[in-house]
Amino acid sequence: MSSIDPIANPQYDKNHVVDQERIANAVREILLAIGEDPKRDGLTKTPERVAKAYAELVAGMRQDPVEVLSTTFDLGHEELVIVRDIRFNSLCEHHMLPFFGNAHIAYIPDESGRITGLSKLARLVDMYARRLQVQERFTTQIADALVEVMHASGVLVVVDAEHLCMSMRGANQPGSRTLTSAVRGQLRKAATRAEAMSLLGY
Repeated sequence: MSSIDPIANPQYDKNHVVDQERIANAVREILLAIGEDPKRDGLTKTPERVAKAYAELVAGMRQDPVEVLSTTFDLGHEELVIVRDIRFNSLCEHHMLPFFGNAHIAYIPDESGRITGLSKLARLVDMYARRLQVQERFTTQIADALVEVMHASGVLVVVDAEHLCMSMRGANQPGSRTLTSAVRGQLRKAATRAEAMSLLGY
């Protein structure tokens, strides 16, 4: 893994292949544990479907932000770049239930004025979303990647999400939202941050 990943872990092996057979066997055990019959119609293929889904949902564990942000353009742009409403879906690491919402990114390029493609920002969000996550770390990882890979002079990331572990169980509060932010560099300045937040609609 890249050194910029704040949760660098030796178990994060980019070459690791998800053991879908092992997941499927575990899902069969879960079905039995809750009193279901894994052999009944409707469930016979469920373990394999769940295994395939999890392989997709955690694919970001095998990606590196350096690769995602590798394409840049020298446009000499030194002002704010903002991308709003980047949709994402992720899995809460505490209950392995989904959380989903929008990520908003504002950044000021480095002194050379190099920018990255707008789609790369969406891919960066998707990469970090496709891991077992907590929203706070997810927000921080996006901001840190832009600083450490692109050397952005300033970064503001705001994430607005609904967590099914709060909506479907526990507090049972459907529709409740969680907001997190991460601010770096020049965007820590009150006036610049206020401009970015206003453009983001906050």
